Amino acid sequence: MTNWWSNLSPPEQAVRPRTVSVRTLSQAIENTLMDAFSHEALAVILPDEVGLRWMVPDATPADADTKRTLIKGYVAGTEVPGLIALARRILTELEVSPQLLRPLLAEYDRGGGVGSPAKNLIFAANGPKPELVLRDAVSNDIEIVRNAEHCLVYELEVPVDGLKFQHLIDWWRSHEGLPDELDDRAVGHRLHARLRASLAGNGAEELVFDAYAARYRAHSFNIPALIPQVYLHYDPYTARSRASRGESDVPLARQRMDFLILFSDKHRVVLEVDGRQHYADADGKANTRLYAEMVAEDRRLRLAGYEVYRFGGQELAHPGAGAMLAAFFDKLADRMK
Repeated sequence: MTNWWSNLSPPEQAVRPRTVSVRTLSQAIENTLMDAFSHEALAVILPDEVGLRWMVPDATPADADTKRTLIKGYVAGTEVPGLIALARRILTELEVSPQLLRPLLAEYDRGGGVGSPAKNLIFAANGPKPELVLRDAVSNDIEIVRNAEHCLVYELEVPVDGLKFQHLIDWWRSHEGLPDELDDRAVGHRLHARLRASLAGNGAEELVFDAYAARYRAHSFNIPALIPQVYLHYDPYTARSRASRGESDVPLARQRMDFLILFSDKHRVVLEVDGRQHYADADGKANTRLYAEMVAEDRRLRLAGYEVYRFGGQELAHPGAGAMLAAFFDKLADRMK
């Protein structure tokens, strides 16, 4: 007779893993918790202190006859970013040995991505660009002193396992003072409309945004959000004011990203939709300076740990663009697991 937990990953001997994966992380978490706590203690700690939800719909925690199967029931289906977040919580909040988890966390932190956490998320401007001041340079406190009404600011800490659309829905409900009687789907529709408005009728960007939004229907709101029009830099001077000062260079060429996905606190993906303005003048003549600025900024972002993907405006005008985008987002999601 096959037990309900036999389809989950089988137990293995504890070894120091060389790669960070669902298997190695799950195994290290299981062995760490099993060594530290009894079955009875885990039955309380996992839901109450760690805040995990039971993940096996056709069974209950009472059906788990061993410590390992009990832990598996709470972490089943969790991907690498979620397991990393759980491992950090276990080491921070519980009295356990760090011997198995700490090497994995160190390896994960060496594995690429952005080194510093997100501090300021300013996005979805649907009017004049915000004007910012550095209120406290020591604490990196930024204040919007003009045009704040045209943009959104996510003030909460970005979770270790990424910024999900559900996080944005919960934030938007609070931000707008929406009643609890309004379900998440209705709040999500309102948020979607506000975010889409920031695209200002750009058909190519709307196609990308709508193709990703279809994933919320297919995969639920608990997947990383596609955040439009995210400010990356702030330059208080316009090109005209720089020219009047005799300056020909632009130190911060790309002030705003078309789209940003925060798959985790380290792994950030930038999507750019290239219209003609990215490589040509208003009269359509190729401009090598614009192109050079674009590729130089891509290099800078990649060296900072971002991943950058570009879509040409022409390819998004193709009849098969929707299917192409859907396939791209599927492959991107698989790659970031």
